[in-house]
Amino acid sequence: MKKLYRSQHNRKVAGVLGGLAQYINMDATLLRVLFIILMFATAIFPFVLGYIIAMLAIPKDPGYIEG
Repeated sequence: MKKLYRSQHNRKVAGVLGGLAQYINMDATLLRVLFIILMFATAIFPFVLGYIIAMLAIPKDPGYIEG
């Protein structure tokens, strides 16, 4: 079973959307664009709050070695 992690190699801010894209097997850039469009089309605050909560709740990828 796959586990959701924040991406450490495909990240722009905290790796939440990069990790989610890996988990659902989707292009990370497309997911980021959709996130931004939906964020501005509805209300910005809930998306930012959701991102911050996800950043705190989803662990970093343990298989990534910085270097």
